[in-house]
Amino acid sequence: MEKINEKINKEEMKKENKNTERVDQEILKKIPKEVREVSQKIISQGFQAYLVGGCLRDLLLKKKPKDWDITTNAKPKEVQKIFPKSFYHNKFGTVVVPLKSKEIKNVEITTFRSEENYQDKRHPEIVKFSQKIEEDLKRRDFTINALAFNLEKEKTSEIIDLFGGLSDLKKGIIRAVGQPAERFKEDALRLLRAIRFSAQLGFKIERETFSAIKENASLIEYISQERIRDELIRIILSNNPQKAFLEMEETGLLRFILPELEEGIGVKQGGHHQDDVFTHSLLSLQAAAERNFNLEVRLAALFHDIGKPRTKDYNNQGDITFYNHQLVSEKMTRTILRRLRFKNEIINKVCLLVREHMFVYDIGKVKEGAVRRLLRKVGQENIQDLIDLRVADRLGSRVAKAMPYRLRHLCYLLEKVSHDPISLKMLKINGHQVMEILKISPSPRVGLLLNALLVKVLDKPELNEFSLLKEELLKLNKLSDEELRKFKKKLDYKKEEEDRKIREKYHLKSEN
Repeated sequence: MEKINEKINKEEMKKENKNTERVDQEILKKIPKEVREVSQKIISQGFQAYLVGGCLRDLLLKKKPKDWDITTNAKPKEVQKIFPKSFYHNKFGTVVVPLKSKEIKNVEITTFRSEENYQDKRHPEIVKFSQKIEEDLKRRDFTINALAFNLEKEKTSEIIDLFGGLSDLKKGIIRAVGQPAERFKEDALRLLRAIRFSAQLGFKIERETFSAIKENASLIEYISQERIRDELIRIILSNNPQKAFLEMEETGLLRFILPELEEGIGVKQGGHHQDDVFTHSLLSLQAAAERNFNLEVRLAALFHDIGKPRTKDYNNQGDITFYNHQLVSEKMTRTILRRLRFKNEIINKVCLLVREHMFVYDIGKVKEGAVRRLLRKVGQENIQDLIDLRVADRLGSRVAKAMPYRLRHLCYLLEKVSHDPISLKMLKINGHQVMEILKISPSPRVGLLLNALLVKVLDKPELNEFSLLKEELLKLNKLSDEELRKFKKKLDYKKEEEDRKIREKYHLKSEN
């Protein structure tokens, strides 16, 4: 029986080795030539070189890495001798090697190191360079980021996995290296990074790691607002922001990062809303993420109702009201984004969207003039974002249709008044010039002639030059008013056709 078991174990080891070999070969194929060349230069000088961190994790997940990191036993000065054009400007052993590649700007090369004494809960006071890759991997945050791939050609390529990172990748788990509490006390930003990786990768945070985040949530106060902002942006731009914010709330991180959001927990909204303000805000954010809306729309979706808890009241009939909550939400949003050190252009745009998200549009009551005023108020460049926010808001309310007839009709009118596709303003000649050229007084004929010119230009856009229009005008002036009115009918037909196309785009019925 023992011999049989030994044979089975040997067979399993062979299979595992074959799988590892296959994975190694797949990784080698995906490493860009420029990165391989950098590693081979290091190895040619007698040093070790390993692909490490996020780029290796992404390769194993069959994703395209954004950054490329190599770790080595060569000291920073030794790396700089190998790469004279590189630069080194910190005490953590990272040398940046610029590349000429269009796709990859640079490779970061870091010396094996161990770290000690994190006084500010972020940066180590003591950094010791090492000759062992194992020492370097021990200091890393999560098992899936503590993998290293041997880039040395002479040896069999291999993945070094000291903490079960490969298994966690397969299972979809975020697990701290070693003791979770120790890792978070070393660098409190890891508390938020764990949730960010969970959102970006769709992974589950391992139980002990999750408990350690809860126990140490207050340490996030040691981290700068800029660092927190960057992690929040990555979370908000991920595919699972709702999951991340629920995890932040459950672990207690949210009260130290965005306490204003927690004010909405348990605050009922009444009317068509099924959820409290907090849940509705997260559902709106998730809807914006699922439709790949931009950062500003996602931020506005998260904050558009943040002022509701502070404006909640009841009318004479006992119904819940939130009068002017959009103005309070705008003020709170500005305070939050300034606190997180967002750029002014982002702050201003998000606040505009939050302030205007309650815009009213009733078919039949709102005419083209009102739509033009809305465009002027919001700005042509922001109108689509405002529509996107309304869509996210509606879906966050669990309604059946993201784009009801009323909203589609607004989009139709917005496009119609924005482009004004068929108008006499298109012509590079005006009524005064027509009268001057033909030596005639103001009369309906001037309008007929301009309409005829516009029909000509719509058929042949290249005619829309003053000198060419002048020639056409002299020819058209030979026609009678009755003949010119035929051009007016053609123009009316073209306008109807243009209107029909825009209506079809938004699935609207003809008004006729």
